Amino acid sequence: MVAVLSLLLSIIFLVLAVIHFNWFSGGTFGFEASLPTKENGERVLNPKKIDSAIVGFALLAFCCFYFYKSGVATVYLPNWVMQYTGWIIALLFFIRAIGDFKYVGFFKSVKQTTFGTLDTTYYAPLCLVISSVGIIIEILN
Repeated sequence: MVAVLSLLLSIIFLVLAVIHFNWFSGGTFGFEASLPTKENGERVLNPKKIDSAIVGFALLAFCCFYFYKSGVATVYLPNWVMQYTGWIIALLFFIRAIGDFKYVGFFKSVKQTTFGTLDTTYYAPLCLVISSVGIIIEILN
């Protein structure tokens, strides 16, 4: 079960990394809808291309972590890396799911924007699923 769940997270992180690398290389698919905005349409964040690359590499690292965790490939990392990284990733995505109480997460106050609707419907639930599956993996492992 740990192997299947780890591979599932690995695939999710790979897809998310590819999307961020697409934005880094100039792609625009989903870019505007992925950024929180104020009610007047003004962006809350104005990321640069390098920001997309940094997030893409972090997501790719998470992908590799769960790929190794699945047992499909073997990598020799210090025990503490394998022991704590999964908990840290789960915590990060749990915090993202909760949000900042204004523009992002389940408890946001600005909900009637394109991002707000997509965040409530897709982004925050995905973060909660990632966090929950990560916690299950750590408990079972």
